[in-house]
Amino acid sequence: MTHPIDPRAPRATTTDSALEELLVDIRACRICEVHLPLGPRPVLTAARSARLLIAGQAPGRKVHMSGVPWDDASGARLRDWLGIDSETFYDPTQVAIVPIGFCYPGKAGSGDAQPRPECRATWHPRLLPLLPQIRLNILIGQYAQAYFLGPSRPGNLTATMRQWRDFLPRYLPLPHPSPRNVAWFKANPWFEGEVLPELREQVRQLLSSPTSAA
Repeated sequence: MTHPIDPRAPRATTTDSALEELLVDIRACRICEVHLPLGPRPVLTAARSARLLIAGQAPGRKVHMSGVPWDDASGARLRDWLGIDSETFYDPTQVAIVPIGFCYPGKAGSGDAQPRPECRATWHPRLLPLLPQIRLNILIGQYAQAYFLGPSRPGNLTATMRQWRDFLPRYLPLPHPSPRNVAWFKANPWFEGEVLPELREQVRQLLSSPTSAA
């Protein structure tokens, strides 16, 4: 299936050839093509100078069609949580967007299927070391938290969120900002009262500080 090029779609601006070449390879990936109902379309963005990494689950159907990360209602809420505008969010020299699965995995039950495991096994070990300036990893949802936190993850998402301070300054877990999670937000008002102010301050300080040499 051929997709038009969306002018908002982020492009790598790094001069680091290893990262640039790897991003080309990732975007051409067809490893799990037979498992993807809409076919492969890896969606991610990164540059060597990025200091904030956003690790979500996998692109949804709308993002698959546009090729723009977080191009949906969840993305609008996420940008509000972070306290940054779209220009900053989609600037790969500041923000790397690297989901656990790069392609839309299809539906499962009332939501999307879990991200395909091939991405994190094949690409993450090669990609993440090429992002040496990352200072804060935003881990959205259980799959990102399980991958990055490993054995230090205390349990399910709610248990992990209740211990969010323990993972700073390197990691900050978040629930998925999907409208489907409104009930969770209402049941856990401490998230908005405690986590979001700290998240916005961490992001503000990080993106306003000078970039160090890699």
